[in-house]
Amino acid sequence: MAAIAQQLLNPVVVFYISLFFLSMNSIVVIVNSAADTTFTPSDNYLIDCGSSSTSNLHNGKTFKSDKQSTSYLSTKSDIQVAVPSADVPSPIYLTARIFVEESTYVFRMVRPGWHWIRLHFFPMENSEFDLTHSVFSVETDDVVLLHSFSITNKTTWIMKEYLLNVTTERVTLRFSPLRNSAAFINAIEVVSAPDSLISDVGSSIVPIGEFTGLSTHSYQTLYRLNMGGATITPNNDTLGRTWEPDLRYLMARGLAKTVSVAPSIITYPEGVSPLIAPNLVYATAIEMADARVTNPNFNVTWRFDIDPAFGYVLRLHFCDIVSKALNDLYFNVYINGKMAISALDLSSITGDLAVPYYKDIVANASVLSDKLMIQIGPINQETGSVNAILNGLEVLKMSNSVGSLDGEFGVDGSKSSSAGTKGTVAAVGFAMMFGAFVGLGAMVIKWYKRPQDWERRNSFSSWLLPLHAGHSSFMTGSKNSGGSQKSGYGNFYSSTLGLGRYFSFAELQEATKNFDQNAVIGVGGFGNVYIGVLDDGTQVAVKRGNPQSEQGITEFQTEIQMLSKLRHRHLVSLIGYCDENSEMILVYEYMSNGPLRDHLYGKNLPPLSWKQRLEISIGAARGLHYLHTGAAQGIIHRDVKTTNILLDENLIAKMADFGLSKNAPTMEQTHVSTAVKGSFGYLDPEYFRRQQLTDKSDVYSFGVVLFEVLCARPAINPALPREQVNLAEWAMQWKRKGLLDKVIDPHLVGVINPESMKKFAEAAEKCLADYGVDRPSMGDVLWNLEYALQLQEASSQAKKDEENRAAAEAATAAAPSPRAVIPPIPTTADVKANADHRSTGGDDDDDEPAAQVHAISEDSGTAMFAKQLTEINGR
Repeated sequence: MAAIAQQLLNPVVVFYISLFFLSMNSIVVIVNSAADTTFTPSDNYLIDCGSSSTSNLHNGKTFKSDKQSTSYLSTKSDIQVAVPSADVPSPIYLTARIFVEESTYVFRMVRPGWHWIRLHFFPMENSEFDLTHSVFSVETDDVVLLHSFSITNKTTWIMKEYLLNVTTERVTLRFSPLRNSAAFINAIEVVSAPDSLISDVGSSIVPIGEFTGLSTHSYQTLYRLNMGGATITPNNDTLGRTWEPDLRYLMARGLAKTVSVAPSIITYPEGVSPLIAPNLVYATAIEMADARVTNPNFNVTWRFDIDPAFGYVLRLHFCDIVSKALNDLYFNVYINGKMAISALDLSSITGDLAVPYYKDIVANASVLSDKLMIQIGPINQETGSVNAILNGLEVLKMSNSVGSLDGEFGVDGSKSSSAGTKGTVAAVGFAMMFGAFVGLGAMVIKWYKRPQDWERRNSFSSWLLPLHAGHSSFMTGSKNSGGSQKSGYGNFYSSTLGLGRYFSFAELQEATKNFDQNAVIGVGGFGNVYIGVLDDGTQVAVKRGNPQSEQGITEFQTEIQMLSKLRHRHLVSLIGYCDENSEMILVYEYMSNGPLRDHLYGKNLPPLSWKQRLEISIGAARGLHYLHTGAAQGIIHRDVKTTNILLDENLIAKMADFGLSKNAPTMEQTHVSTAVKGSFGYLDPEYFRRQQLTDKSDVYSFGVVLFEVLCARPAINPALPREQVNLAEWAMQWKRKGLLDKVIDPHLVGVINPESMKKFAEAAEKCLADYGVDRPSMGDVLWNLEYALQLQEASSQAKKDEENRAAAEAATAAAPSPRAVIPPIPTTADVKANADHRSTGGDDDDDEPAAQVHAISEDSGTAMFAKQLTEINGR
């Protein structure tokens, strides 16, 4: 034993023993790292709906039939359908289960926590139902996943992916057919996700700072991109995610360049799990290209369609695979033009190259429009390389303040007994206040005031008009008014309420120069509208109500109720209000180009081009479409006309004046019975006869607007002959004759594309159908107008190309042919001199033309062409 002990104390042996244990420790670290790349879900429900057997997919997933466990499905009436084949990526889309009444799937949870819910839809052709006409909703006990959902294309398959933090012992998926329709589902996935996938903290842009409460929201995946790389399928992602290439969303592709490395060199740091994103994401990137532009400090931009009524978590993935050394790459990240990350230095964060890093950024309505723009660019300082990169991007829609991911209403209180307790105390308090608001009107606004003006001016509500605070459940004070409101956005919305900035009467007197009559820019039933300038230089429109008008009080209340729950690029925004003493004043964003009508006739303004008229019509249609479908219950404007379509400095159209607006009928109703209000010439005749209001009444009025845009004359003109007084009737007569081009605005004659005008007129004609059921939705109208614009732009481009071609041919014909230059016969002395030049190492004959080509390449195409013409004419 002593000999063995002595041998163990030998320095060489000690060294090898130490090395052995060190190696064992290294092995353990590697194993742990490898373990982190795998995830085994505790809950893993994969259901092939309507199938009679198990489906084995090529990616290794096995979907069981919902027949194999009666505990999944609860329904009184359902239909199973199947097709032998279809152009779909998986056999799970070849079967479906159809529901003609409310039905549920119930899944029992092994453990709480984050769970994926993936819903697969394909409207297969079958003899039972035309699934392209199905309209239905899908919700859990707590969250609305889909509202009024439909797929109208028979060849389209869709997968909707959600991430929910499950805190109960079961997950219930409720399918509810709407409008005497049916619901259907092809396959369902309910699968556990890692707890580390979503943390509770992110970064907010407005206000700048830390955002807490991410773990209290539910999410829908809208976009998941692998920048600069190919599609990553669920086979190559441990969590079964799909990452698509970014190319289709990339603007100005010439400014971007793809870069990639071997995935094996990516090293995950401590605190970043490989489950966040696979190494394939970090092994590719988009960087700034050598665009050969004068200013190399440009941005690389991606653009996405979104719904601005929701907040979003933007997860940005970075990994420096472009630098040759540390501390050489510094760049900025912008979201919709606002700085999101300034002077990002990945080296200082990760301590090495090829190390993943990600950042969660929260963007809300104060930052977003109907487009999301992500930009990366250099810091414009002489520090390191002029470059910027992005490896991956995930865009997750956040549930709103009432727990919805589609629409602005939460789960019905009768279906969720705990809905009323989910909001915070603040949410309940404010919900009570809004319930009282309906009954007490302007008195509630006076109650809401605070004694100190500085408090009002410096509160969050001074700068932001939130989206969800004015939801109908707040307005009615129902037991569900608290909704599923949670911390984070929920508290933020509750604290601001949507009333905007409070203005004192003295502030508005100063802004309008004591309501100077010269500042009046509009007059209505509510009162005068003045242009004003706030103390920070912002121009605003100030609508001062008539204190003696009962109509004014009603409109004042309605305007606040409606605009407090609306925010859209094509709706005029309410900035704030004043209710001091007997004054009722609303303050809006200023629309510098005034109403559309002024640009069509009566004001001697420069005529609008046909393209401008199309773009304005499309903008107004988008605003109305949002009113009808984007709000919780839907809103009917009830006074659509060209004076209520306002134009900003860029001629962007926005709907205005919501004083007559009404909530649309609920799912159980077909119309709203109400006294007829509106403007003559625009009134829906069916609404006038029956006093039954629907969103199709707005569609009729918009049809009149379209003919106003086309013909540039008022909807009603009593000075004209009797048959011409009513524009809608008169234009329709000429449309039926096929001679509408005889009565259009003379400024459009010869410049409007006939096919574009035909499509535009067809849209207007459909809007003016006698019965509402025969009229299109505003979504359909919008589609036809956008198509008319495409026809016009295609025609204009073809005409421009033809003009350019003709000009080029004319220039070629006008230019004299270069005269042939006959070189002189070289003398003996010339030959000798040339030989001497070559023998002394002079330039080759090819060098001079090369220099000329290099010089020409530095000129623009136009300058080069002019230079060549000058040389030719000078010979």
